[in-house]
Amino acid sequence: MDFLLLMKAAVIGLSIAAPVGPIGLLCMQRTLTSGAKVGFASGLGAASADAVYGAIGAFGLAAVTQAFTSLSAPLALFGGLFLIWLGQGLLRAKTPDSTASTSKKAAGIFRAFFSTLALTLASPMTILSFVAVFSALGGSISLTSSSAGTMVTGVFLGSAAWWLMLAIGVTMVRHKISPEWMLKVSQIAGVLLIIFGGWQLISLI
Repeated sequence: MDFLLLMKAAVIGLSIAAPVGPIGLLCMQRTLTSGAKVGFASGLGAASADAVYGAIGAFGLAAVTQAFTSLSAPLALFGGLFLIWLGQGLLRAKTPDSTASTSKKAAGIFRAFFSTLALTLASPMTILSFVAVFSALGGSISLTSSSAGTMVTGVFLGSAAWWLMLAIGVTMVRHKISPEWMLKVSQIAGVLLIIFGGWQLISLI
């Protein structure tokens, strides 16, 4: 039963992660310009945020859910401005440097993880999706702390599996793209992120 529940939750995590949006765009762009490790780290940041929201939904933390949803406007404002800031950074990007030091690459991995973690956490309405899905999923079982933990683990694994597949897929074609085209891809991604961020800000009006 626990394995079946884990698989169901993993499918939920994968289905939430799969739609292409700002996070997917960042993951692909970072994989192209900085490699699979940075791209996958970006995805893991989003997967970790999904697990946080999944935990809130699975454990029925109504007070936390209400607090996050009440802050939906300022969090959406932060997310929109953050996307625009990231987009502007990509527009100013230079040709990728394959000779970057190990310390710089490590710093890039951490920045990639925490930036997507923050972006995903800035979407508090995601909690409502998890609450609704987990309520339906938990309706057929006796929901305990153990089963709730299994659901959260499944969400993380499903989401992480998607980001790993995406990073591997982009890496497979990375060697066919010249540094000049990688720069163009970064600039296009920057424009799209600014559009995403602007749309999110407009939606607040």
